[in-house]
Amino acid sequence: MIMDRIALILAIIGGLNWGLVGLFRFDLVAYLFGGQTAMVSRVIYTLVGLAAIWCVSLLFRDRLSDEHD
Repeated sequence: MIMDRIALILAIIGGLNWGLVGLFRFDLVAYLFGGQTAMVSRVIYTLVGLAAIWCVSLLFRDRLSDEHD
């Protein structure tokens, strides 16, 4: 499903960004899009958060499809 792949890509981007923040105190999204409070950065942060919520469904979807087989 295309939404699964998009969500996974956004979650990976978010994870890598948090890794950079944790290791180097460098927020790549903020750097690229004009700071943490810039509208584009906030939209990206929101999309990454929504993608993470979507990815939670991936954990349960595999288990549910196994039970129906």
